[in-house]
Amino acid sequence: MRSLLRRMVGQTGDLEHDEGDETCIYAVGDIHGHADLLHEICARIDADMRKSRPARPIQVFLGDYIDRGPNSRDVIAMLEQRRRTHSVVCLLGNHEACLLEFLVNPDMLAQWRHFGGLQTLMSYGLTPSLNPDAAERRALARQLVRQMPPAHLAFLRSLPITFSCGRYFFVHAGVRPGVALKRQRKEDLLWIRDDFLVSEDDFGKVVVHGHTPVQEAELLRNRINVDTGAYATGRLTCVKLEGARRTLLMTGNRAARHG
Repeated sequence: MRSLLRRMVGQTGDLEHDEGDETCIYAVGDIHGHADLLHEICARIDADMRKSRPARPIQVFLGDYIDRGPNSRDVIAMLEQRRRTHSVVCLLGNHEACLLEFLVNPDMLAQWRHFGGLQTLMSYGLTPSLNPDAAERRALARQLVRQMPPAHLAFLRSLPITFSCGRYFFVHAGVRPGVALKRQRKEDLLWIRDDFLVSEDDFGKVVVHGHTPVQEAELLRNRINVDTGAYATGRLTCVKLEGARRTLLMTGNRAARHG
């Protein structure tokens, strides 16, 4: 399946921001179709910005906006609108990559349905069967193009794969240890797990990522993981980065924590 993505993901690029430690960054983990949690974490970010008044705030969403949860369409709509009114970077996740690949290769649905693709189709008003055959997969791809607002498709096609700012490097899944950040393969940036997660290497920058759910956000020397499995736990996590200072904002009843 991953080899099918290489053609599509090559269309996206990387972003860099040079202001570094003067910038206050809010990085949000995997949302997975839960518009209620996105609304709550955005409210917490807005409240924090009103209170602390950072000079140069940037919000970074780390991908996997769709699938699993019931409101993928609403999540895309909210992010697309927020990007118009705030300084926001939305990165590509492997789930968005699968959706874009499905539009050009409907057979992708045979795999995509196992990790939430059907829920995304239903959020756009489609009624897929549990195991669509080849003819239905082609029909669903055509229907999704008709049902999806042009702004949503443009949003998905615009997503960069990485964002670099100061001491931090933002990406959905992680990086391949031993490979320079500028030489990383797109497949690894979207899909890597174990080789990256067990590495104690200095990657050149602190890698801020999601993709692999954890019970509590991991604030490590070489990486920060803010995917707290929102679709299963109800906890969507944001890390606020101000130079070396790290603060966690979370949905639910948990208070902000500092590290």
